[in-house]
Amino acid sequence: MTSRFADGLAVGSDLVEAAEHAVGQALSRLSGPADLVCFFICGDDPEDVARAGQAAMKLAPEAHVIGCSATGVIGDGQGVELTPAVSAWAATLEGARLTTFTLETLTAEDRFVVVGLPERGGDDHVAILLADPYTFPTDAFVERSVDVLGDLPLIGGLANGLQGRGSVRLFADGEIYTEGAIGVLLSGPIKISTVVSQGCRPIGPSMVVTASEENLLLELAGQPALARLEDIVSDLDEDDRELVASGLQIGLAMDEYAERHERGDFLIRGVIGIDPEREAVAIGDIVEIGRTVRFQVRDAATADEDLYDLLDAHREELGKVDGALLFSCNGRGSAMFGTADHDPVALRDTLGPIGVAGFFAAGEVGPVAGHNHVHGFTASVLVFSSASGGS
Repeated sequence: MTSRFADGLAVGSDLVEAAEHAVGQALSRLSGPADLVCFFICGDDPEDVARAGQAAMKLAPEAHVIGCSATGVIGDGQGVELTPAVSAWAATLEGARLTTFTLETLTAEDRFVVVGLPERGGDDHVAILLADPYTFPTDAFVERSVDVLGDLPLIGGLANGLQGRGSVRLFADGEIYTEGAIGVLLSGPIKISTVVSQGCRPIGPSMVVTASEENLLLELAGQPALARLEDIVSDLDEDDRELVASGLQIGLAMDEYAERHERGDFLIRGVIGIDPEREAVAIGDIVEIGRTVRFQVRDAATADEDLYDLLDAHREELGKVDGALLFSCNGRGSAMFGTADHDPVALRDTLGPIGVAGFFAAGEVGPVAGHNHVHGFTASVLVFSSASGGS
């Protein structure tokens, strides 16, 4: 059976052989020549990863090809973590315009400047971004992307390697990079959409920040932030208190004018500490006075429900879905769900037997309420639908 989108997966210590098998499998399942190929490699030796990536790129010389190293890969309806493996994804995108790019950071006076961004066009839909978290300022770049990219959605993930810093490898159109970021801009008559599942459940009420300092919440709804948090926790049952103890989150409302703020209406950030003397709560972002926030918890059941609900709603809105790229946090998989297969299985369950591949990322990139962000413990999905036209 052939289609416009296909995936492949190969597990084995011979990474060159695995790459050739996975990419070949994806290409053989396509109904036409590949326009875009993405591949992801998990391996112990960065040089082996580089050789495998070079072999993968040679298999599709006429296509645009991007890829990266990872600590786990996704393909053929399953996930493989911390084991030598290669996953691949291939797409026939008739009429689409693809522009690969490489980004590097230069120092200009007292600031960093990112160079290499592609020229924007009026029919651009999305840019896939794969970045080395050790050498590229992904958080700052993504958060400020609107300044240079306008409303262009970014989706992708932070690459990694089993040896950590220095072991990341990025691949784009025949070239291998050991730092920076790479990606591809998708334009033209294709229908693309994004799903970002942050997997959290609100606890307590929504509250307005009435005093703050940098990333410290000093007052919530006119009371000390720590006192507010203690009141919320005291009203929880034992199970939710355990979730709070294992990792409390906070949601920043993306639409201040909404009548109610429920799950999915927030950008999730971690609660990273408390300051008892100031009765303050420290979070992983800077929050201005007047912003609405709501504390959150995350567990496997909530993350499962959130992903399935979002995908179900997406399928009903879009109709037939043909393919998807999946960037799943390396804190999900077996660490959260007890199996590395959870997220790819969720996509197959809801969207059907489509071509899906991706990797377990060290941070996920995706838009929430029209703004690009870097996330954690998230599944970011790029969905390709049958109908032509805009995104």
